[in-house]
Amino acid sequence: MDADAIVIGAGAAGLAAARSLAGRSLRVILVEARDREGGRVWSRPGGRAAVPAELGAEFIHGRAEETMALLRDTGTAAIDTAGESWTRSKDGRLQPANDTFPSSAKILEGAHSLADDESVDRYLKRFQGDESKRETVEAARAFVEGFEAADPAIASARAIAAELLSGVDFASARPLGGYRPMFERLRNACASAGVQSCLSTVVRRISWRTGAVAVDAKSSYGETRTIRARAAIVTLPVGVLRHSGSGGEVVFDPDLPAAKRKALEYIEMGHVVKVTLRFRTAFWERIQAGRYREGAFFRSVGQPFPAYWTQVPVRSELIVAWAGGPKATALSNASREEVIGRALSGLGLLFEEPALPLKEYEDAVMHDWSRDPFARGAYSYVAVGGGDARAALAASVDNTLFFAGEATSGDGQGGTVNGALETGERAACEAATALGAMAGNSRS
Repeated sequence: MDADAIVIGAGAAGLAAARSLAGRSLRVILVEARDREGGRVWSRPGGRAAVPAELGAEFIHGRAEETMALLRDTGTAAIDTAGESWTRSKDGRLQPANDTFPSSAKILEGAHSLADDESVDRYLKRFQGDESKRETVEAARAFVEGFEAADPAIASARAIAAELLSGVDFASARPLGGYRPMFERLRNACASAGVQSCLSTVVRRISWRTGAVAVDAKSSYGETRTIRARAAIVTLPVGVLRHSGSGGEVVFDPDLPAAKRKALEYIEMGHVVKVTLRFRTAFWERIQAGRYREGAFFRSVGQPFPAYWTQVPVRSELIVAWAGGPKATALSNASREEVIGRALSGLGLLFEEPALPLKEYEDAVMHDWSRDPFARGAYSYVAVGGGDARAALAASVDNTLFFAGEATSGDGQGGTVNGALETGERAACEAATALGAMAGNSRS
């Protein structure tokens, strides 16, 4: 055997799992298709900007205990996104937002008592004849598309209701200095504990039987190798797992159990287009006599990019344009230049200064996670009828294959970095227990 355990994927879940296993004196090999660690967390230096551009995950949601502990270990902290929220009203002018984004979706809580699950679209149609609820329905739809990155025609109303009623804290913060220092800390902890990392190495086949795994992988140089271990922790995004099997990117031999394949049918990957715009100055802080100086979030329903945000309380020249769900899909065929152009024009419309963003614009960074073959989407959500799909995906197979990643989080933290970290630790504990039970087996 080359190792006790192979961890497939060096995102948040994979790094957390590898660190945990190596900390138990187990031999660990970490395999990652990209040339970097981090997965769907990718920080890019912001030039003159005070903060990096986060091409993937940017926020910390709720208490996020694993994330906060890691930040403390890194010697940094989280900063609250405690700025003002503004929304574009019917007359086209920006007005202070009186409600928080998650609370706008409270109308969905009633779906928890549905006898049969249904889509968000179908559930919201119940209220379409009530003019007094029109704005509430629009806000709930915007929440599902924006926060969940989900398609309301597919997303489970009951699953979102369960999340809203679970007591999950929707408060948001950011890691001071971005996510990069935290992931460098994780990477260094893995290296110090003896984890052998194989970057730019794409897994093609996972052959397994009880107590034995053989992973066939190919490096960016075309070299092929087979890595053998007693267990594997699979942290591949659900978008990649859904394309596994015959003809897919990753083949399981034998195939995954029927319950696991069924679970994958009910977990979708949300689509997101996120553009970080860098300007010569923070011009929005000056217009209209500084009215928007403390502005953190701006919503413009009906536009290609329904949401923009600044880096408040940090002063920066960066603004993020965000589209999720169907609005992201609508942008999928546009070129990079067209996407950036629509983000800039939407910002000009938002502030009623159509020429100013173009005049102040310097550059932009973005990444299409849906076209990324190692992600195939931004983050997961549950489709109609998939109430227990996350738990089924998280379940181990024959004490040999273990599964982690944000899609396997069953406590309302799906789609979050903390959910990924937590599931990585959980899968490592499961694998360590199984490996301990096999301690008498040969390691040769």
